[in-house]
Parts: sequence; structure tokens; C-alpha cells
Amino acid sequence: MRILRLYYINKVLLQHGLDELIPAKWLPWYAKLGRYSFFWLRNQHQDKSQGARIRLALQTLGPVFIKFGQMLSTREDLLPQDIADELAILQDKVAPFDSQVALNIILQAFNLADINELFSDFNPTPLASASIAQVHTAKLHGKEVIIKVIRPAIKRTIESDIELMRTVAMALQKLLPDGKRLRPVEVVEEYEKTIIDELDLSHEAANGMQFKRNFEGSPALYVPTIYSEYSHRNVMVMERIYGTPISDVAKLKALNTNMQKLAERGVEVFFTQVFRDSFFHADMHPGNIFVSTLNPADPQYITIDFGIVGTLNSEDKRYLAENFIAFFNRNYRKVAQLHVDSGWVPSDTNIDDFEASIRRVCEPIFQKPLAEIEFSNVLLQLFNTARRFNMVIQPQLVLLQKTLLYIEGLGRQLYPELDLWKTAKPFLENWMKEQIGLKAMYAKIKANAPYWSEKLPELPDLVYDTLKQIKILPEQQRQQFERLQWLQKQQHKRTKWLIFGATIIVLASIVPLYHSHLWLAGFLLAGGGLCWIRAWNVKVD
Repeated sequence: MRILRLYYINKVLLQHGLDELIPAKWLPWYAKLGRYSFFWLRNQHQDKSQGARIRLALQTLGPVFIKFGQMLSTREDLLPQDIADELAILQDKVAPFDSQVALNIILQAFNLADINELFSDFNPTPLASASIAQVHTAKLHGKEVIIKVIRPAIKRTIESDIELMRTVAMALQKLLPDGKRLRPVEVVEEYEKTIIDELDLSHEAANGMQFKRNFEGSPALYVPTIYSEYSHRNVMVMERIYGTPISDVAKLKALNTNMQKLAERGVEVFFTQVFRDSFFHADMHPGNIFVSTLNPADPQYITIDFGIVGTLNSEDKRYLAENFIAFFNRNYRKVAQLHVDSGWVPSDTNIDDFEASIRRVCEPIFQKPLAEIEFSNVLLQLFNTARRFNMVIQPQLVLLQKTLLYIEGLGRQLYPELDLWKTAKPFLENWMKEQIGLKAMYAKIKANAPYWSEKLPELPDLVYDTLKQIKILPEQQRQQFERLQWLQKQQHKRTKWLIFGATIIVLASIVPLYHSHLWLAGFLLAGGGLCWIRAWNVKVD
């Protein structure tokens, strides 16, 4: 199955002419020979641009590859404009599946004979179609809603691709010098968990409701209502929202949207999700983000598609915040020490060398707008630094890293002059104060007050029991010491009987060599056996 899938992937890439994108001088002789061996798999899309061929190939290969294209589409700084524009189509314009199939799935989910029994104004033409699902519009009890439907048989394709990725990851982990440090198998497993969860819309519904609670009344982010009573494993009903796609920068500017405030609120929303809630939207490509048109001077984000979310434990969150603040303050010594303390680099790392390497990479990027920062070069240098100091890749942070790439890509599109450091630093400093200052201590005491009020009546009994145990502790220690001495004596007795018995048995085996009296050997053998029986009857427990 994996071999067939691998062949299919290569077939699609060759039929879309993607091998032509790699300069011949970069290919070893065996790769060139292999390419010419597949002479019947020629480029069938020579009339299309490079970007169109890449998009069509990713779209043909399915959701795992489409997700990769969606992430790349936000990085216009890393791609030629024509390729970035083509990949942007993957955000919400993937070819839809048959509307009748979608209708049948909806009818089966709600046990309906006719769609009008529950929904009115159902539109069989999809409003949007993405890699995992497509959406249709309708009305539910007079309210405008969208109905999200999972693509049929999509799980089988995803599982096949994940198995192929796992096989490749296992090979890389064994073959590459950096294999164990990069932990590719764990990264694939983390990705598998997130994308499989995305196939169950009941998970997405629960995630969406959590986001709704977290940002209730927020001027920065609006989360549409999800109708949980009408949501199932492969069908979900949600409030229909109206807004401008975040990727339509021209329209946002035409509406006189405050682009600087919009970009800064994007950073604020991200850090709020990560550090306040420990629950962040991990699929923030432009197809999932809109801007409300109600008040362009005070813009508000609208987000959809909650299938992939990320969480961080308190320890990782604390280390990340401290790292960010240390970066913003250019305290590279602390950054290096934090990496050692967290276990992300080995404890025997030379802190001075690590500090110097981090300074060399990060110093050039400060106090510059996003438009002037070559992040691709910075990321490459950071990767080389990590490899030099044996930094272990953290699988739990992969989603966060992907989301950071999305945020950066959006920031470039919206407001290239955004000062990311100036925007994020006050937020993180305030968060740290809340975690370690007097305010944090008061908050923890207040949060634990119900628990302590419940346990307070038991405190006198606990104190009395503790004092009682302390009082009898010397006597218990004396008894334990005497018990230990007795066990040692008994063990010594057993050992003596075992040695005595073994000696007699050895004599019994020698006697027949010098005397013909076998009765003497038998007598000695019996005596040795009795000694062993006596040894095992000695009590040592």
C-alpha cells in the first residue's frame, strides 16, 4: 500500500512537471537516470504556469499536501508572487465534491427524509470547499447558518499518507546524523493526532465553543456561534458570518481599515491564545480569517475552522514567555541558560559559545519592520545553530511554530511596517508579572481558597496525628534496628549451614575414589542434605 502511494505521489509530481523546477546541476546521476526511466510520465500541463502546476499537484495529492500548500501560501517573502497567488487558492477554493453526496450525508446525520424538515433555503452549491470539508448555506429556525460536511472517504487517504510519512520519518531518524535530535517520528505522530481530530467535527464544535468562551466580548476577535445540538461527527452547523477575507488587502484598504491596528491586534490575539488561555488556533491560514466590516477604524477579526488547536503545559509556556522577553531585551545569556534549564539543549552545553551564536543570529533583526527582515535567512541560521548545539526538537511546539509562520505571513500582508517586538513585549511583560508577582500570589491564594476552606476543619486532626507519629518515631526506629540485627544473624546462620552442607556433599563425592565403602558416601550425602534442609528452615523474614 505504501509503495503504491509513493509511486502515485511520484507520478503526480512528474505529470505536473514539478521535476523541472529542480535545476539539473543539483541532481545526482542516479536521480537523472531514474527520471528518464519514467519516460511515459511526461509533463501533461505544459500550458500552465509553475504556480498553477504546483497547486494542481498538491490538490490532486489530497489534504495532507493541501495543508502544506496552505502554509506556504502565507509566506510571500519566501515564494515568487505568482506561486504564492496560486497556492492561496488552496485556502478555500479546492474543487468541491458532488453536492448530492453532501446532501445525502446531511440527511443521514439528522435522520431526515427531506432537507426542508429542518433547514430552509438550503443551497446545494457549496459556499466554499477546502481540503477536509466543504460548506453549504441554509437557514435554521430563521437564522442564517452554514453546514460543514466532511469529504467522503477522506480518512482513508489521510491515514495512507500519514503511514507513508511515518515510514519516511523512521528512515530519516535512523539514517540522518541529526535524526534523533530532530525526532521526525514524534513530529509525524503529533501531526497525525491533530489532523485525525480535524476529521471529527464534534471535536471542532467543542473547540469552537471553547474559543467562544475565551473571547466573549473581545473587541479583537469574534467567534461565531456553533449549534452543538445540530453537530455530529461528519456534519457541523454554525452561525454564518460576513466579513472581508484577510487576504483581500486591497478591499480592506478601500474600506479605510486601520491596518496598523489590525496587524497589532493579530499579534495580541495570538499571544492571548498562547499565554493566557494555553489554547490556540493552529490553522490560521488566510482562508480561515476574516475582518468585520462594521467598524473599519476599530477592526475586529472573525475566525472559523477550529479543527486544529494547540495547547501548551505551564512549564513550556513559562519558558517560552521568558525566552521571548529575554530576546526582546537582547539578554542572550539568559536565552542560552533557559534553553539548558528546559532541557532543550544538553546540560553540558558551553553557555558562552551558545550565547555568542544566538547573538550573531538575532541581533540583526531587532528594531526593524517586518519588510526589512529576512526571516528565511534567520530561520536557516537558527537551524544551523540548533544543529551545532544538539538542540532537541520539541514536538509539542511544532503547531506553535507553524502558527507563528502564519502570523508572520499575515503581518507582512497587512502592515509590513509592523514592529513585532514593540507590540508583543508589553503583553509578555504584563503576563510574566501576573505569573510571578504579588498579584500572581494573591490570585493563586484566591483560586485555592475553596480547597483550603474545605480542608481547614481537618487541620487539628492532621496536626495531632503528625505529633503522635513524631512522638513514637524513636521507638519505631529502635524496633526497626533490632529487627535488622536479628535478620542479619538469621542470614548468617543460614549461610553457615549451607556452607557446612555443601562441604559434606563434596566429601561424599570424593570418598568412593579412595574407599569401597559406599555406605559412608551415602551417609555423608544424607548428612549434607539435612544441613541444607536446616539452612532453609532458618527464618529470615
